[in-house]
Formats: sequence, structure tokens, C-alpha cells
Amino acid sequence: MTSQALGMLGGGQLGRMFVHAAQCLGWRVVVLDPDADSPAGRAADTHLCARYDDVAALDELARRCLAVSTEFENVPAASLEHLAQRCRVAPAAAAVRVTQHRGREKAWFAQAGVPCAPHAVVDSDEAIAHLPPTLFPAIAKTAELGYDGKGQRRVADAAAVRQAWTDFGRVTLVVEKALDLRVELSVVVARDSAGRMVELPVQQNLHRDGILAVTQVPAPDVDPARAAEAVACARRLAEALGYVGVLCVEFFVLADGSLCANEMAPRPHNSGHYSLEACDLSQFELQARVLAGWPLRPPRLESAAVMLNLLGDLWRAADGSLREPDWAAVLALPGAHLHLYGKAEPRPGRKMGHLTLTAPDPVAARAMALQAARRLGLPAF
Repeated sequence: MTSQALGMLGGGQLGRMFVHAAQCLGWRVVVLDPDADSPAGRAADTHLCARYDDVAALDELARRCLAVSTEFENVPAASLEHLAQRCRVAPAAAAVRVTQHRGREKAWFAQAGVPCAPHAVVDSDEAIAHLPPTLFPAIAKTAELGYDGKGQRRVADAAAVRQAWTDFGRVTLVVEKALDLRVELSVVVARDSAGRMVELPVQQNLHRDGILAVTQVPAPDVDPARAAEAVACARRLAEALGYVGVLCVEFFVLADGSLCANEMAPRPHNSGHYSLEACDLSQFELQARVLAGWPLRPPRLESAAVMLNLLGDLWRAADGSLREPDWAAVLALPGAHLHLYGKAEPRPGRKMGHLTLTAPDPVAARAMALQAARRLGLPAF
């Protein structure tokens, strides 16, 4: 066994599941995160409790690790650049920097020949005044730090954009034309330093209030041609970025059947969690293999699956008090796999865990997932 470890910037649930995957492969893992009680920090062999821009902590992480990755896109790119002078970093700071800004991300979509929604970047009254009427109705999104539906507002005209710009603190916005959506999907690809690439099966997603609620695999409402196009687009984006690591690209299929890219995440993704049980290689093992310099091979889908996201709202009783959901009721279902992230406070909208239902075919997986949703009091899908 090597004396070096694999490193992770970020202590959330994605880091935690990476820790478990890497440890199963025999690696020690060092996590850097400022939260002394972070989910990944508690699971790691070593937790460096420090800020992401703490130079001494970054140097210690690099000293201990063969390679380092990140579990979320808003880690300072400068920290990745600093680490890259001392150890391997995947993904690189340049790729992460693209995904940190919706405007830069849209420019990369165009550069790679991947279609996306008509949009405009606004950061001044003058830019707002020149927005074309054909862009509306639209969705105004903060260019940076937005996730799970945060920092977004529907806007009917330029006046509404100006109000949103003021309310969001006059930060740069990306104003995207609202599109008529048929279905949402995502593709998780892994690419190594030699340019070899593999991907998970195409995933069909359902969001509620901007947060992923349900993922189904195989994607029931995505035809093979559209799925193949999505995979090809995700691969083109990874190539264009010179990407090394695990990358998720989210897409819309529009009412006319055309494909439109929504956004990228430079890491494993909530919609890929089903791969822990349904595939012979999970997205987290792919991440560990890339960091270790080990071979990638195409993951094999071994069962149909439906993943249900478990948010903090689930812990709230009708009277507003906190109570533990009836896990025994759902774990009695065939093919039920529960993952709780070890977070102490179940706040509304906070991702507390996920439940994956696997079955020999998609109809059975959906039926079990609907039963689980009823037993937990989740909406049907």
C-alpha cells in the first residue's frame, strides 16, 4: 500500500461517499473542511479542519496526498492552483473556474458546439436596458454561488430583471429564456489524464423547487437518439475543458424534442447516487480511480433504479416538531437502499440522505419507489 493518501476539498455528503469508495479500494483519505463535524471529515482517515484558503493546511494536504479532488464547485480556484504546484489535482482549477460562473459556462457550451438556452449576461443598468424583448419570459440567475434553485427568479421583462438585480445585491446575473421543457436528464462522465473517458447511463431527473427529487435509470422518457446526443455533448464538453475527473452535465429535452444543456458540475452529482447499488462501478469509485491513476472502464448497469432525495422537510411532523422518519417501513421493501449523510440538523431543503430502489426492470423499480414515497409521505412522481 502506498504511503500517500487521496485528498478531498469539502466535507459534505459527496466527499463522504468518495471517502467510503476510496477506502474500499485500500486508500487512506484526507479531507480538508472548516466544519469540525462535517460528514466527510468524520469518515476520513484524517480531517484537516481549516478554511479552504488556509495555505498551511493546503500544504499539509498536498504533502500527505498523491492527488486531490473537490466535492463542490465553489472551492476557491486559487486553492486548487496552489495545490497543483505540489501534487496532482483533478479537476484542474481552470475547469472548476468555468463551472463557478454561469456566463463562462454558457460560453464553453457554445465553444464546444453544445446548444443551450438563449441568454444574456447583465451587470449594469445599461446591459439590462439592452435586453431583447424576445428573451422574455425568462429566469434571472446569479452568475455565481447559486445552487438548488437559490439565487433564481422568474422575470417577465427588463423591469423585473432590474428589480431582481437590485434584490440580489447588484451581482452579475445570467438571464435565460424560459423554455418549454419535456424532460430533464443528466450525464456523468469520468475522464482520466490520458483522455480516456467512460460514462454512467443517462439519468432522467425530476426537480421540485429547484432541488433534485427523483432520478430514474434507465431514463423512461428519453429516446435512444436523444440519450446518445446527450452523452456525445457531455464528452465534447469534457474534451473542450481538458477535463480530468468526474463531470456531470445536466440537460433539458424541450417540447420540440431538441436537446439543451443547462449546467455542469465538476464532481459527482446527486443524480448519480443510484450507481452505488445499480452499477458495478459507482461515480465515486470512478472519481477515486481517476485520482489514483487506475484504469477506467465503462460502468455496467446491473439493475433498474429509482433514487429519491431525502430533504430535511421529511423530519418535520404536521405540528412542526421534529421526528425520525419510519425507516423500517421503507427498508422492508425489496431493493431498498438507504443512505443517511450524518447531518445533525434537518433543515427544510437540506439534503439529509437518499433512498435508492433497485429492481430487475424499470416498472418494478418505479412501483417500489412509489410505495416508498407513500410510506415516507413524499409526493408521487
